[in-house]
Amino acid sequence: MIQLKNYREIDMIRKSGKVLAECLLSLDEVISEGISTYDIDRIAHEFIVKHHGYPSCLGYCGYPNATCTSVNEVVIHGIPSKKKILKDGDIISVDICVTLDGFVSDSTRTYEVGKVSDEVHKLNVVTRECLYKGIDAARQPHARLSEIGKAVFKHAFTDNGYGVVRDYTGHGVGFSVHEEPEVANFVSPMLPNPRLKPGMVLAIEPMINMGTWKVIDLKDGWTVVTADGKPACHWEHTVAVTENGIEILTEL
Repeated sequence: MIQLKNYREIDMIRKSGKVLAECLLSLDEVISEGISTYDIDRIAHEFIVKHHGYPSCLGYCGYPNATCTSVNEVVIHGIPSKKKILKDGDIISVDICVTLDGFVSDSTRTYEVGKVSDEVHKLNVVTRECLYKGIDAARQPHARLSEIGKAVFKHAFTDNGYGVVRDYTGHGVGFSVHEEPEVANFVSPMLPNPRLKPGMVLAIEPMINMGTWKVIDLKDGWTVVTADGKPACHWEHTVAVTENGIEILTEL
């Protein structure tokens, strides 16, 4: 069941989203060659707590850290590690959820470390564009959920030839980390396709691969990598459907 949020509840998610947006922005200053994903996680954790929030990923279904740090071919759910040291040319997606006064926001950004290849930079740019094309599709009058996936898939696959991950999707968010509905980055008759209505709060999150759309779940029970070992990018915002249209809650 889709849980609609009232004005006050959306405002509380907005406040959570502001902390999250500021946290991701602050990582611009620390993500560089030589830092470990463990230290990135520690810095983000400390930032969230300093701003009176809680890193919602920590302990969620047993997840061991505050953030997901996914490097290069890791699509999502990369576990921070002292052994994983960033190198020049890497990309890293940092996925964070923040709970503030009981309300949850969710956002992801892919950072480039030093000088990345032109191919990898293009993948990152296109994935970010996919996010905003999905958001723009949701702004259309009387839009249905599938319009988001249609816009993402067209830009990623039809226009640029990239693989669009199908095993994992966006989702509702706000009262908890994962809620209904699924927000797919493709269109399928098997998925529910409700019309967007005020009170919906959605995490829209394109996960786009340079090669195949297929992924592999590793034995640690969390890490998801591309099946062909090629790089992946991931961008995400929490958005609210309001009487006045779509509002991005995790953007400054």
